[in-house]
Amino acid sequence: MSYPWGNNRRFNSYTEYLKKVFGSRVQKVTIDAGFTCPNRDGSAGLGGCTYCLNEAFNPSYCNPEKSIRQQILEGIKFHERRYRRATGYLAYFQAYSNTYQSLDRLKQLYEEALAVESIVGLVIGTRPDCVDDNKLDYFASLSDKTYLILEYGVESVYENTLQRINRGHTFADSVKAIKNTAMRGIRAGCHMIIGLPGETPEAILNSASVISSLPLTTVKFHQLQIFRGTPMEKEYRNDPGEFTLFSIDQYLSFMAEYIARLNPAFVIERIAGETPPRFSAVNRWGPRYDEILVQFKKILEEKDLWQGKKIGAFE
Repeated sequence: MSYPWGNNRRFNSYTEYLKKVFGSRVQKVTIDAGFTCPNRDGSAGLGGCTYCLNEAFNPSYCNPEKSIRQQILEGIKFHERRYRRATGYLAYFQAYSNTYQSLDRLKQLYEEALAVESIVGLVIGTRPDCVDDNKLDYFASLSDKTYLILEYGVESVYENTLQRINRGHTFADSVKAIKNTAMRGIRAGCHMIIGLPGETPEAILNSASVISSLPLTTVKFHQLQIFRGTPMEKEYRNDPGEFTLFSIDQYLSFMAEYIARLNPAFVIERIAGETPPRFSAVNRWGPRYDEILVQFKKILEEKDLWQGKKIGAFE
């Protein structure tokens, strides 16, 4: 069976999407450019998101004291062993909010990255309250010259959840930023966390239809991970009943149902997070992401589910 995205995979795969865009395998190389966030420096709050521990996601070569070029070259060398078929790399500005600087400073950072050989585009992770018309106009001009996507940390569609995790912005802010991005012809992505405190499985499933209405190119899902030393670890210790912490089998079975309610035009960048177990306070997962994907594909086949099936998008 061939699905709307043009192959027999049961979901719209990021790997296959990049192959269509670039004609070969392309990988992301992570950069820490030394940004912060408005909910850390006081402009929208203090302390950051209650779940956040950036060290858990940053590869060892990422260090804001190094130049952008040096981080990219070390990152390519780091990845060459695992992704030998990669013919190009996307510079991934990941840590914190990567549009939270003056436009002049942003131009310097992005253009330094694009000047590195093997870099074929930019992936910029940020928050919906860290873009404005001037920045979006610049991104629109840049996206005419190279591959570019703005990935917004949306995390939840529920306002009470966003307040509880100290995001410092609303879901309405996310909707506005995504629409303003897409209307300029810029690719927009979003990141969602599955299992945030206070959200029932039913509420999480219902969020699929909410984000499906947005003009997104990609979506990225992470299971809730509670990291050592974060405010969320303390919250969990005080009231674990408020949390939905999935085992890997439970999570992948749940996500099979979730993506069956998800817009099939969306490219699924990740279905789960992968971080070193040493950072986890509870609910440590062992398998690597490629092993998780194999298990997820098997579950989709067993349940006879595919992306968009339960919204009548493809029968």
